[in-house]
This record gives sequence, C-alpha cells and structure tokens, in this order.
Amino acid sequence: MGVFTKMKATIAEVNQYIGREVTIGAWLANKRSSGKIQFLELRDGTGFIQGVVLKNEVNEKDWEEAGELTQESSLYITGTVREDKRAPSGFELTVSSLEPIQITSDYPITPKEHGVEFLMDHRHLWLRSSRQHAILRIRNQVIKATYDFFNDHGFIKVDPPILTGSSAEGTTDLFRTKYFDRDAYLSQSGQLYMEAAAMAFGKVFSFGPAFRAEKSKTRRHLIEFWMIEPEMAFTDHEESLKLQEEYVAYIVQEVLKNCRPELKAIGRDTAKLEKIQAPFPRITYDQAVEFLKEQGFDDIEWGDDFGSPHETAIAEHFDVPVFVTEYPAKAKAFYMKPVPGREEVVLCADLLAPEGYGEIIGGSQRIDDLKLMEERYRQYHLTDPSYKWYLELRQYGSVPHSGFGLGLERAIAWICGLEHIREAIPFPRLLNRIYP
Repeated sequence: MGVFTKMKATIAEVNQYIGREVTIGAWLANKRSSGKIQFLELRDGTGFIQGVVLKNEVNEKDWEEAGELTQESSLYITGTVREDKRAPSGFELTVSSLEPIQITSDYPITPKEHGVEFLMDHRHLWLRSSRQHAILRIRNQVIKATYDFFNDHGFIKVDPPILTGSSAEGTTDLFRTKYFDRDAYLSQSGQLYMEAAAMAFGKVFSFGPAFRAEKSKTRRHLIEFWMIEPEMAFTDHEESLKLQEEYVAYIVQEVLKNCRPELKAIGRDTAKLEKIQAPFPRITYDQAVEFLKEQGFDDIEWGDDFGSPHETAIAEHFDVPVFVTEYPAKAKAFYMKPVPGREEVVLCADLLAPEGYGEIIGGSQRIDDLKLMEERYRQYHLTDPSYKWYLELRQYGSVPHSGFGLGLERAIAWICGLEHIREAIPFPRLLNRIYP
C-alpha cells in the first residue's frame, strides 16, 4: 500500500478533512467487533479516534488483518473522516484500507484493573493510556502558558546550573556527588543564581529540574521535580504577590481554554477551576495559627512551620488559592527580608491550593542590605567560600528585589485533581523508585 501517496494527517487534524480520505499512522488502543463491523479505537499521540471497518466496504485481506490486530499493534490506516457528535473526539474514520506495521503480543497493560506498583513498573507503557495521555497534555499546556506569560510580561529565561557548590536554602536534604576533587550537589533551587541574573536583566525566570533528598513518601512529594522560578529587580513583596496570582490564574484559564477534552477524559470538575481568578485571599501566619488552634490543632505553636494537615485545614476554608503571609523568620530561609518594625517575621508568602493540594508557590522579598545579609551569614554559619558570590550581590548595586518558585507537578496535580503527584510527571522519581 503506498501510504505516502495519500493525504497524511494526524488525529488532531482530522477536523480539516471532513468527507475526505486520509492516512493516519496509529496504534490500536482497543478493539471490539459486531458481526460484519469492527470498531478500532486508535491513537497517534495527538488524540484518539474510532475507525469503523465494514466487511462489505474493504477487501478480504484488510478485513482479516483488522481482525488480527492486537492491543498496541501499530499500523497505517486509511479512511474517510466523518463527523460524529457521539464520538469523544466528534469524528470517526470509515476505514477503506489498512497496513499493519507490527502485530503486538502479550501487551502487559490490559483494559482490566492493575495495581499502582505494576503500572509504575510499566510507566514507559502506561503513558499511552488515555488518562495519562490527557494529564501530560495538560502538563504541556501549563508549560506553554508559563513561557507565554513571562515572555509577555517582559521576562527573559535564564538557566541556572544543576550542579552547585552549595545549598540554596542551607538545608541538608541534598544529593551529594563528586565534582572531580571536591563535593558538589544537585540543585534544589536555582533561586540564588536567578537573583544574580535579575541584577543583570531586571526580570528573569528559570524553568528546570530540582532535586530534594527528603525521605518523604507523601502524595505531594517527588525526589526530582520541575520548578518555575521568577526573580525581579526593583520589585517589592506586594508587587510579587500580584504577579503570582495573575500567573496562577492565567495558567488555569489557559488549561480551561485549550484542554477541555483532556479535563473531561480525567473527570475533572471544571466548575472548581472556573473560580480561579485573581486576586486571591490572604491571611497572615499569626491569623493562621489562631485559626488552627480554633480547629483543634493543639500541637501547633507560634514559630512552627505548617505541615500538610495544617495547610489542608487552612485551604479547606477557601475555594481558590490562599496566600499565607509573614511567617516567622526562624521557619524560613536565611535570605528573606524582615517585615519593617517586626524583625521576627519576614516578607514572604506560601500560596496554598484548594482541595487539599498544599503549597504550590513559595516566595519572598529578598534581603538587599549588605550588613543584614552578613549577619544572616553568621547566624546560619554560611562560612563556605561557595556563598561569597551571593553576598557580593548586596555589595555591588543592591536593589529591592523579590521572587518565587512554583512547583510544576504540584500545580498540575491540583489543576488535574490527581490523587498522587506521581501522575503529574512522565517518569516520577520517588523514595523507592528510580525505574524505569
């Protein structure tokens, strides 16, 4: 069959070829038959469509080969595009001919129920399922919307290093490696480098992987994840908060606009997403502690950082994301600027997603005073020479500046309504998993 002499199309493009014959390279997702009709559920990476094979409209060889197709067999299939409002895609293909490429046998993931660990062991194949396909297309839309938003707001993208000589936040949850004759670490954040870039370019953002060697098994944690980290010179905390809520509202609205079929495929309640409009409500850390005590969290004391149960309890009282602002300095990183007149708290905020998804953004205004930063270095014992360059940012042309980091997978888990963050990334790295 001379497939390349025919009109080639993808499933996503078939709406341009109604009533015309096209050839699609596809895989068989599922199949059923009814007498003299075979129904082929096809996928090609851009979408899903049903191919209808009528015995009296194809030759005997094509009919037999259609019957031999197994789950995940690959093929070229030719047919006429028809509108069908009952079909999930709105179209179907009346098949005229087909050409198998490979007939698959014993495909591990069948339409029956499988355990999560089995599916994770076969993640390289699980990605082909309609649900996982939809989630990762939504992920792609969030990434595209991120680039569009920051480019449209005058930011430039700067790529911080993945191998670093020190911790961004002074923590010990780092992956250590050898960098020739000295120690190095996999980056847990590009923020410090983005501050340097902001002093050169004004408004910058990074988008890249981050690593945390935190031995956590919760549904919110990954060992390797992706972060979007904007940093802005001449920008105070209030201005940063406004940008954060505009950005989050934008990515949600872009998903709603461009991923309706995918949201439907995963059963997401889009009414909850329709409510996500800036501005977002805010409460202070002081108010949050008081609220938690009223809710029966007797274990929380002023100065403690919040855990997942605390964040969930706060977020349940809002149907949109909520900022918790002005945390105690001792619960946050060394570089955060104190609140004027109240040195024990800092100009920072965590953005908590609704529906129990926890923190999706952490941000702050950074210390810009050289003497105060030198004092922080002493308090946090930052004596390693690898921190010298960061101090010099306050020595040479320091300005007020702010920034934040959004965890991509946490945001996707919330937007998609996922039970576990592992579905929000193609190949999750978890405490007990580095395969496949």
